[in-house]
Amino acid sequence: MSLERPRTVEALKERLIEFSLFLCAFASVLTTVAIIFVLFSEAVFGLSGTAFFKEVSVTEFFTGKRWSPILKPQEFGVLPLIVGTLWVTGIAAVIGLPIGVLTAVYLSEYAQPRVRRIVKPFLELLAGIPTIVYGYFGLAIVTPYVIQPLFKDLLGFKVGTFNALAGGVVVGIMIIPMVSSLTEDALRAVPRSLREAGYALGSTKFDVVVRIVLPAAFSGVVSAFLLAISRAVGETMAVAIACGSMPNLTANPLEQIQTMTAYIVQASGGEAPPGTIEYQSIYAVGLTLFVMTLILNIVSQWVMLRFREVYQ
Repeated sequence: MSLERPRTVEALKERLIEFSLFLCAFASVLTTVAIIFVLFSEAVFGLSGTAFFKEVSVTEFFTGKRWSPILKPQEFGVLPLIVGTLWVTGIAAVIGLPIGVLTAVYLSEYAQPRVRRIVKPFLELLAGIPTIVYGYFGLAIVTPYVIQPLFKDLLGFKVGTFNALAGGVVVGIMIIPMVSSLTEDALRAVPRSLREAGYALGSTKFDVVVRIVLPAAFSGVVSAFLLAISRAVGETMAVAIACGSMPNLTANPLEQIQTMTAYIVQASGGEAPPGTIEYQSIYAVGLTLFVMTLILNIVSQWVMLRFREVYQ
């Protein structure tokens, strides 16, 4: 009896712990389902007001070149918002991905332990800075002291106070810690025996990194890229401050633009009365943004599973 009772108590504790962990995991699934339900119910079915896609056709929404949901005449072409989002994401990727990968390679393969202990906290500090601070940094530092002297004074281009390039630069800086951290984890997961095999064949350290370590960690590096790009797509306050609030369909990154997230912030501030087509456009844009990030995450998971290397 004395032995059976402790075993029963331990089994009960294990079951409680298992159930608690299941609830934590299920909470993320439930949250995702709730987000999908809200976006579809408001944009497609209009449970709390006008159904957006009953008033505006999907073709008009995705092919229209002008976005003016509040001012008359109303037009609901989301293309300017998508292009603005892609501008910021593309510029951020060009800046953040190479710097993040090179930083990860240095920390994983070249840096001494003492240097790594100093550099890593600074990268983590970058990740902890509020995004609104990055936005003001882009508006007050990047545009007047970097972009305007380079493109306006030196090259003669017209540069506005708000522009897509400044937003892309600050978002690129924001995603460096994510790319660096995830890529470093992928590189350090490569077995040391692969490196030693390369050195045994007479390869230099650079050859081992480029031809052995990086290809072996390819799936992790690509997953880091796609997750960082998803982060850039969903960035809000930094681009709202640095890029402006004009939905401008342009091929010039030096002009003011508006991203999908910035429009959601603007429209949620009280300019659109709840229940109207203007207000429901928030859910339509949010649904589009959700689908874009979902596709990126699906691709990330596919790449990770398709090219993942398992070492014994």
